[in-house]
This record gives sequence, structure tokens and C-alpha cells, in this order.
Amino acid sequence: MTSVATPAVTPAAGVPDSLQAPAPANTAPAASVTAGAPAISLADIARAHDVRFLLATFVDMTGKPCAKLVPVEAADELEKGAMGFAGYAAGLIGQKPQDADLIAVPDLGSFTPVPFIKEGLAIIHCDPHVNGTPWPYAPRVILKNALTRLADKGMQAKVGAEVEYFLVNKNDDGTLSTADTRDDSPRPCYDARGVTRMYEHLTSISDAMNTLGWGNYANDHEDAAGQFEQNFNYADALTTADRVVSLRYILNILAEQRGMTATFMPKPFTDRTGTGLHFHLSLWSEGAPLFPAGDGNPDPGEPDGRGLGLSGLAYSFIGGILDHAPALQAFLAPTVNSYKRTGATTSSSGATWSPRKASYGGNDRTHMIRVPDNKRLELRSGDGSANPYLAIATAVAAGLDGIERSTDPGAPSGPGESKPDAHVLPATLLHAVEALRRDPVLLSSLSGDPDIGTYYADAKEEEFLSWHNQVSDWEIRTYLTSI
Repeated sequence: MTSVATPAVTPAAGVPDSLQAPAPANTAPAASVTAGAPAISLADIARAHDVRFLLATFVDMTGKPCAKLVPVEAADELEKGAMGFAGYAAGLIGQKPQDADLIAVPDLGSFTPVPFIKEGLAIIHCDPHVNGTPWPYAPRVILKNALTRLADKGMQAKVGAEVEYFLVNKNDDGTLSTADTRDDSPRPCYDARGVTRMYEHLTSISDAMNTLGWGNYANDHEDAAGQFEQNFNYADALTTADRVVSLRYILNILAEQRGMTATFMPKPFTDRTGTGLHFHLSLWSEGAPLFPAGDGNPDPGEPDGRGLGLSGLAYSFIGGILDHAPALQAFLAPTVNSYKRTGATTSSSGATWSPRKASYGGNDRTHMIRVPDNKRLELRSGDGSANPYLAIATAVAAGLDGIERSTDPGAPSGPGESKPDAHVLPATLLHAVEALRRDPVLLSSLSGDPDIGTYYADAKEEEFLSWHNQVSDWEIRTYLTSI
């Protein structure tokens, strides 16, 4: 998180200011289908950027991108709420087969031309509505509702995201192998040769992000063979979540065009470091940061000289996340495979970079919450399968609960340490689901409705049991002739 937020789209050369895509206003609740028309239309914006087709996009609760390909000639119909989706068919989004259509209502501030994917193509993120009302199960609507609650307290959230992924090939026998066959070192992190061999892929992604004005500032080989990370500047919470979804799509498509698969699966290889999705969180009010102690902060004290330079509000936010950490993992680590990452004891590099307890400390990557400086905290227990809208919404809800209760997380833990009474993070997805069901704050954090939290918990339990009911190769090797 090294720079200020940037607009969603860089200005198009020769396009009048009135036709540039508007900057996102992402703390407001989703606009209704019947809201007044914006000053300029989606069709005007699209034509000004030479866009011929729009991917009208939203994600379900698993983070799967759903879209219709809409020609610019039908952009007005899209904007007026004429594009319906059968929600039950779309995925995990709270609908039954008999329910009314989800209507995709585009957020013009999210307009994202992607000519590096296909000439004349753009992504537009949408808020699903049903019968003229924002659908409360839709992840983007859930995040907007969480940010509205934060705004009611006079605060805004800014977020940075570290997107990690593997580049792999799927072999004929179903196994995975590293796309770069020379990338086989047990400790390849930051390897200049590995980055150079993937130069065309990495630079194409970097160019895409910079063309969009995201501010790509680093592209590196991560800790595992075949694993990479590409970073962009932080922004307001909704813009960052949109960008994570867009970047995953861009990475998938550009990797496929080069004959590779980009995967965000948390643990595709047993013996390698897993894939994280780390979030850098900060709270602001009227343009001023709320986490640093002093500097005009209305809560200036550094309680008890804890040494991190944080305000009391920041410590309460941390305390809320730590208190709700077990339930929060149902959103930060939402798959069966997630717990192969958090449960790992080591990897070929010698470290897992994945916390096992709900601890916090200074510039130390072994903690669930790392405080690299007094302006932000890094939440490190999320993985590549996390839905960014749900992950950010629930983290904000947990932190806000800590602020409302003036929670005190105590002194920070030392390097590699944790407190004896710190929560142990769930061992499996089922443990995380059980923790969610016991946590009324997080169960109600999805659009303020515990029924939505219960729906999500039930779906994740079913996912766990579906996996649990499959007989694995490990079971056959272990039990076939053991008795």
C-alpha cells in the first residue's frame, strides 16, 4: 500500500471529460433500478472508449464470475435493468429455481476496458437486484451494505490486496505440474530467472493493470515453484474488491492464451507453500487516517506504550478481528482445500507463511494480523479462494464490532509468538462453519440478516461433507491392507 487511490479507468485519449467513466462512489448503497439516470450513459462511455461489447459481471458467494456479453447497442437496456439472470443457475446466491430473475444493474464507476483480452471488450461490475431491490445475498451488495454501516459511523475503509496465484498445466493423468518446467527449486522466492522466463506473461498483466490506472508496482516470484504475485495500489474497499475480481479474470484468460492455467486454489501442491490473498486495511474519516496515534487523530493515545504507533481505535479494530477470527475464517478461507494451507506444518521452502493462531504483532509475517506501519494492518489468514467482497465485508464487521465494544487486544505478540489464550484458527472448513454458527455478529454480517449467514454456513457444510464422502487415494493406501 504505497500510493493513493487511482480512478477506475485512465482517461481515454481524445475523449472529452464529460464522457470519461465517472470515479466510483463506493460507499453508497446499491442504486435501485428506478434511480435517476446518470449525467452520461453507459453507451456513451463505452463508445468513447471504442468498446463494442460489455461483460455485465457479478459474482456468486463462491466468487465465480457470472456475466452476459452485451453489445453496446443494448447498453441502454442493461442500464435500465433489462438484463435478467436465473439466479439459481448462476450459483450460490440465495435463489431457488422458482424465484424471480436477478437483474444486473451496472455500476458505471466500475467500467473497465480490457482490449488486451479482446479488442472492443469492457467489464462492467453489476449489483444484482430482485423486484427493484438490491439482492441482499449478492456479495457486492453485501460489501456495499457493510460500507454503508461504516459510513454511518463517519468512517471509510481503504484496502489493498496481494493477489497470489500458481501457473500450472493439467496433465493427462489429472495431476498438476508447474507451467515453467525449469521452475523446480525448493526455494524459488524472488528468483530473477523464474521471473525472466515468465516475462511475457508477467509484463502483459503489469501493462494491463497500468493501462487501467491501477498502479502496478511489483511483480515477483513467490515462495513456491510456479507461484507469482502482482501488486497494485490500494483504493477504497469496493474498488479494490472489484479489481481483485477483474484481475483474476484477466489472469485466467491471458494465462490460457499462453497455454497455461492460472489457479487461485489455496493449496494445489502438498509440499509447496499455499496461495494467500492478504488484505491491507485502514480506516479514514474526512480524508484523515484513523489508525495512527496523534497527528490530529480524535483518539490520539498510544495505549500503554505498545510501540506500534496506533490509536486506541486501531487497537479496538484489531481486537474485534481477533475476537471473531475463528468465524471469520469461513469467509477468508472458504474451501475444503483452504485448510490444507493453514494446517500445513512446513513446506519445501521451510515456511508456510500461514498463521495458525489469532495473533497480532509488528512487522512479522507469522501473525494473523501484521502491523507493518501505523497507517494500516495486514490481515494474513485469507487465501486465494476468498471472495473479496465477503472477506472485506466480514473483516470490517468484525473490526467495527471491536470498535463499538472498545475491545482491547492486549499487548502485541513478539516475533513468532502468540498468547496462550489466543484463538486457534479452525482446523477444517467444518470447524470454521461451526464457529460461524456460534458467532451472532458475523452470522448477521451479511446484509444484516442472520438467515443469509445461515444459508452460507449450510452451503459450506454441504461442501465439506461432499468432500468428506469421497474415498481418496490416501485412504486406499492407508487402509486397504492395514487390517
